[in-house]
Amino acid sequence: MAPPSPVANPRVFFDVDVGGERVGRIVLELFADVVPKTAENFRALCTGEKGIGPTTGKPLHYKGCPFHRIIKKFMIQGGDFSNQNGTGGESIYGEKFEDENFHYKHDRAGLLSMANAGPNTNGSQFFITTVPTPHLDGKHVVFGQVIKGMGVAKTLENVDVNGEKPAKLCIIAECGELKEGDNWGISPMDGSGDTHPDFPEDSDVDLKDIDKIVSIAEDIKNIGNTFFKTQNWAMATKKYTKGLRYVEASKAIVEESNTAKFNPTALICFLNIAACKLKVSDWQGAIESCCEANGGCRKGSHHVPWPVPLPTAPIGLERRTIASGSRDRLNLQTQQINKLVQGFSSTSGGPTLRTTALEYTDEY
Repeated sequence: MAPPSPVANPRVFFDVDVGGERVGRIVLELFADVVPKTAENFRALCTGEKGIGPTTGKPLHYKGCPFHRIIKKFMIQGGDFSNQNGTGGESIYGEKFEDENFHYKHDRAGLLSMANAGPNTNGSQFFITTVPTPHLDGKHVVFGQVIKGMGVAKTLENVDVNGEKPAKLCIIAECGELKEGDNWGISPMDGSGDTHPDFPEDSDVDLKDIDKIVSIAEDIKNIGNTFFKTQNWAMATKKYTKGLRYVEASKAIVEESNTAKFNPTALICFLNIAACKLKVSDWQGAIESCCEANGGCRKGSHHVPWPVPLPTAPIGLERRTIASGSRDRLNLQTQQINKLVQGFSSTSGGPTLRTTALEYTDEY
């Protein structure tokens, strides 16, 4: 993610929902110094200040507009506020306007560029690159960049799709312009006391500082525990997942021999996620979190009594924090998780797992 330009270019934001749940905020700089007409079109569509479009009869506003097209390792596309499927939209200047210039190249992830149907057919549709896309140079006008929230863009990129259409509704729930001095809203405002940006790439913390990352992940995990105690399973899962994002971001750039400190916190988070999934009858999700824990624990110092690794997703170690602080209840619920995985394995022809509880030393 590039730093913002020193000039006073406009900053705008998207608050993004996926499947009805807030994922986070994308903050974009618009290159008004180089492509002022294109930048002004996008800025005004973020604020909705231009009223109703004469061509579509719809508000000239991105609020409520979906990301209708997602191609992994390429881009995420949105901006069709009228038909919401890639066939509609219009600019603030009329149905279409000309290509302003091709000064900027599609040479990195996080660039904001105009979608079109050929030369000089710019409307309201745009895309954000998730990788360099040099084959688009000279064909699409780059007019901005992501300066915060690339993790949100990556989350969108990884949403399941049917063809190129997201399987879940991916919506610009709120949008607008950020004036000088405004809070960019990167840290959550959920009343939980969580002051850490939702995605580690938006944080100013040194991801190579293992002790600092462990401290942050522990803090976020503990906030998740508070939600768990109040039976807010969705928010608890969100916080545990966020803590793991910090761990995984750091593990990706530090020496493997130095990563053991992450193991206890990550182990807790994975198994807490599994417990939350059980509470909402998301059996497959619980299994996947257990598989994560199994794979990660086998690399760490914790004893895990599962003799065969199941297919795992990213990284991993975990454990589970119980609201009552009872070790007996911890073991009981861990047995339930193990039993669930055992049942899944036996019905699917997979390996049979022992159902003894995971062993922990911490008090809760």
